[in-house]
Amino acid sequence: MLDTTESLSKSAHFANTEVRNSVVQHLQTLLGDRCSKLSSDLDQHAKDVSHHKPQRPDCVVFPLSNNEVADVASLCYEHRMPIIPFGTGTAVEGGVVAIHGGVCVDLSRMNRILRFSPDDIDITAQTGVTRLQLNKYLDESGTNLYFPIDPGADCTLGGMSATRASGSAAVRYGTMRDRVLALTVVLAHGKIIRIGSRARKSSAGYDLTHLFVGSEGTLGLITEVTLRLARKPDAVTAAVCAFPDVDSAVQAAIAILAAGISMARLELLDEVQMAAVNCYSALSYRESPTLFLEFHGNRRGVAEQTEAARAIIGQFTNEEFQWATDEAARRQLWQARHDAYYASLALRPNGAGYVTDVCVPISNLAECIRRSKATLKTTRIPAPLFGHVGDGNFHVVFSIDPNSTEELAEVQRLSEEIITHALALDGTCTGEHGIGLGKRAALCREFGPAVEAMRAIKDALDPLGIMNPGKVL
Repeated sequence: MLDTTESLSKSAHFANTEVRNSVVQHLQTLLGDRCSKLSSDLDQHAKDVSHHKPQRPDCVVFPLSNNEVADVASLCYEHRMPIIPFGTGTAVEGGVVAIHGGVCVDLSRMNRILRFSPDDIDITAQTGVTRLQLNKYLDESGTNLYFPIDPGADCTLGGMSATRASGSAAVRYGTMRDRVLALTVVLAHGKIIRIGSRARKSSAGYDLTHLFVGSEGTLGLITEVTLRLARKPDAVTAAVCAFPDVDSAVQAAIAILAAGISMARLELLDEVQMAAVNCYSALSYRESPTLFLEFHGNRRGVAEQTEAARAIIGQFTNEEFQWATDEAARRQLWQARHDAYYASLALRPNGAGYVTDVCVPISNLAECIRRSKATLKTTRIPAPLFGHVGDGNFHVVFSIDPNSTEELAEVQRLSEEIITHALALDGTCTGEHGIGLGKRAALCREFGPAVEAMRAIKDALDPLGIMNPGKVL
């Protein structure tokens, strides 16, 4: 929860009501009806999909170009007006909540593909292009290329860069950190900078590109992204297998990776999650810990990988190994994983989702899940566990009564315990959700004095503290 005293103290440095109204009037003159104070727009941009309480910005602007973003930033900098970048609002840690009001900069209308080089397997797009829009463009190009980062929601590329997004395919294709080659960024005072390059390697200066990847809108506004793409595999096989317990499922996953089998996806759903998806999606899976696997490559290689994985899995379970190559059959096998989040929420009528995630070294994953499951046994709140076991990342989705302060306090305590387990096992407090509002204390626990170095960087690039204030630090 945001500390009220801290919030009031920091808000005193920002523009007063009279100045805010003046800034909004200037923005309306600059952008016309693309500067909105409509209640519907303010409400839509007051929150993400997290449990954090909505807080409206003073206005919402919809720029169309780098220069318009720069003009907005310059005006806000001059008058100490908070700036909150906004993509699709699908994050889960309150990263877009306007806790100090200010100008919400919705970048979704900056959605043009700017350049595409099939030979170099890279592309440059405006920040508001979504991953599905990008892949549709690539499909229509006839080049057999695609963008493999899949966090689930149809996020904007700018939002994915700002949160260092990843998803179920990270075990093979990496995260946004691995895919972003260059960025165009508007700094707090309105200066436009271009960082990184299309070259596949560089030793030139500080790595500013990856400083902004994961900065959650606290250092600048990302307006253009250059990305490394991937070639579509010739063949894909999906597989599913149940296990008697979580330990055996995780050990099987570790053994598959240790054997050098190239996995595209390697996911775990615990018994609570499997029961939830059976109910929500009318499926009939065994309600026990289950691995979902996917293999990419050429036909011969995929067949060999599937057989090798099946042989390893047979050492840990006697359950049937189901697999499919046809796309429709693959989708059917994976439906439980795709429906996991909404199935978790459906465990409770009108429940609100409180989502947490941690990540640990693969060798410590079984122990971290074991400790976390023991923690979850202390609550009656539904708490399915699922995750990307291929890279040591897992999630817990608590379905809570949105009007119960007691339940919110309880799941915050449980989340802190899970973070404690992860940090004790050389892990991190978040694998892919980011810090936002919800995990600022956890960031300090994880990095200690190093957080002061982060503050120094923040102060250097945003001396007035107007960029997404109250988030991350």
